[in-house]
Amino acid sequence: MVKILGISGSLRAKSFNTALLRAAQPLCGPDTQLEIATLHGIPLYDADLESREGLPPAVVELKARITACGGLLLATPEYNNGIPGVFKNAIDWLSRPPADIPRIFGGRPVAVMGASPGNFGTILAQNSWLSVLRTLGTRIWTGGRLMIPHAAQVFGEDGQILEEATRVRLREFLAGFARFVDEG
Repeated sequence: MVKILGISGSLRAKSFNTALLRAAQPLCGPDTQLEIATLHGIPLYDADLESREGLPPAVVELKARITACGGLLLATPEYNNGIPGVFKNAIDWLSRPPADIPRIFGGRPVAVMGASPGNFGTILAQNSWLSVLRTLGTRIWTGGRLMIPHAAQVFGEDGQILEEATRVRLREFLAGFARFVDEG
């Protein structure tokens, strides 16, 4: 069984990227399990807070969920042509202390996908993730890209994908990433 943890980079209740992860769950193959995590409860990174109190409980829990999975799937929004601050902030917390980076990220298979109301479907945010993921020592899956532009027309009010072609692309993306994770 390939176990993947999907993290949505948005805190918004009706986030397109959270909807994308939810839509992905039933599209995974029978040998793939996709769990979803959020960034709720992670404070802004503050080294003084870390020194005084240690890692926040939400960070400790997310670290445990990452280490329990075979692969990590980042569903990234794109804010001002880049990575959303809340998402990068979470990764900064997850890389603390620096000695934990190999355990949390080292060699871990990671894929990035995203949905955006704009024309380019998170391509710039996805490109921005590459240097961060390389720095952390992850194994970045480059076998496919999934960028969903015009997300307001792709997802219904219930968060379901309206277009069969998008479901097919998502299913193929997930299958490719699951194979990459399984190959180790």
